[in-house]
Amino acid sequence: MHKPLKKIVIVGGGSAGWLTAGIIAAEHSTDAVSGIEVTLVESADVPTIGVGEGTWPTMRSTLKKMGISETDFLLECDASFKQGTKFINWQTNTNEYYYHPFTLPRGFNETNLAPFWQPFRDKISFADAVCMQSHLGEHDYAPKQISTAEYDFSANYGYHLDAGKFAFFLQKHGVKNLGIKHIVDHVGQVNAAENGDIASITTQQHGDISGDLFIDCTGTSSILLAKHYSVPFVGKKHILFNDSALAVHVPHQTPDSPISSFTCSTAQTAGWVWDIALPSRRGVGYTYSSAHLSDEKAEQTLRNYITPIIGKSAAQVSSIRKIGFNPGHREKFWHKNCVAVGLAAGFIEPLEATALALIELSAKMISEQLPATRQTMDIVAKQFNIKFLHRWDNIIEFLKLHYVLSKRVDSDYWRDNRDETHFPEGLQEQLILWKTQSPYHYDGDEAGKMFPPASFQYILYGMGFITNSARKKRIDLSKNADRLFNENVKHSRQLLAALPTNRELINKIKQYGLPKI
Repeated sequence: MHKPLKKIVIVGGGSAGWLTAGIIAAEHSTDAVSGIEVTLVESADVPTIGVGEGTWPTMRSTLKKMGISETDFLLECDASFKQGTKFINWQTNTNEYYYHPFTLPRGFNETNLAPFWQPFRDKISFADAVCMQSHLGEHDYAPKQISTAEYDFSANYGYHLDAGKFAFFLQKHGVKNLGIKHIVDHVGQVNAAENGDIASITTQQHGDISGDLFIDCTGTSSILLAKHYSVPFVGKKHILFNDSALAVHVPHQTPDSPISSFTCSTAQTAGWVWDIALPSRRGVGYTYSSAHLSDEKAEQTLRNYITPIIGKSAAQVSSIRKIGFNPGHREKFWHKNCVAVGLAAGFIEPLEATALALIELSAKMISEQLPATRQTMDIVAKQFNIKFLHRWDNIIEFLKLHYVLSKRVDSDYWRDNRDETHFPEGLQEQLILWKTQSPYHYDGDEAGKMFPPASFQYILYGMGFITNSARKKRIDLSKNADRLFNENVKHSRQLLAALPTNRELINKIKQYGLPKI
């Protein structure tokens, strides 16, 4: 119990395994006698799903901490900049749209602009009124200039990337620069210690590999937490219906086609289509509810979507991959000396790109709270489980919000989504509260939430929700709000005049690279 924790064994590769390994190895010495040994074991026979192509802005600090050059990352992972999500046809299916940008509303920490925008909601969208980023999105502008240092920005951003190339890039960097030990082998058995911990895993070619902490990154098979420990799965399909996805890669219409810096999410009769622009191609997919739509009709919807991009004949023969998933998560994520990260812990759906963000947050907490000995591990595990159960609840409420606010009546899918029997209890309460006061800093534990109150504002008011406050604000607060609205107009114009398009910036990065910090 008092023996120092020295050996960490990560089972499974992909983005989950290599991000986790890299985050831990970047923080803890792996080349000294007193350091931590990080070993990643992955099977050559298990393909990675490799669909998650969007990140949050947190990825910038993650890559920076790992000692990765942003220029190298962008070029080797076919990556571009992501400034948020553009939602099309979610409200009324009349070609309407709204933005959920990564930048907070102007002056968000001093003034809640939502009540002051409400009287003008018919004249200007919420995102346009309070943030410059939706204006950039309409012109496919980049969030920075070629002279801006790596990871610095004019507008907050994450990335669009090729998930397969990303995992390989992290592997290369982790083994070469961070001291991660890489073993390619198939795990055939999990061996228990007398106290119920995992003592070792047995591999086909390398025999038994022992460890003090085992991290399960084996995807939906979850061979450690689910299969070895039988930790129950908590299904959420009764709240969020989507359980299937079809994915396809398509070329740009022309080599100089615009690269959107927003994930495009277009609502359909039984789900929504994602459209993610990388420098070399577009990743497009349809996530939907199999209870509301057949695979055949979903496939035809996806082919119809890509037809204007690549032509009818090419669209009809494009190779489409089917991915099934069960929305939900494990009852707990850390049990004994095993913790699950990524799909092994759970998955809801691709909306708002939470998958990679949860991997980052999980790995970061494991690394920062890494138990010194086995004696303290159960305490850390308890805290980890509490925090991440809370985060999963927050994700589920936030994603459901997108659906319950829709006014679409063209299918059972949208009607069922607005049935209050499918609402999380917490969301029901918040919707009542938000009728008279806007989401702001007091809406729950800020530190434990995945999405800040600003994100709820963008979705609520983008979807046409109305907050009617019975109380008038002081005149000085109104003047301050006017100042912030005017500052946003001025700032938007400045950036529109100064920033290049996403395509222009990527081309310059290929030629010159970004300045090092």
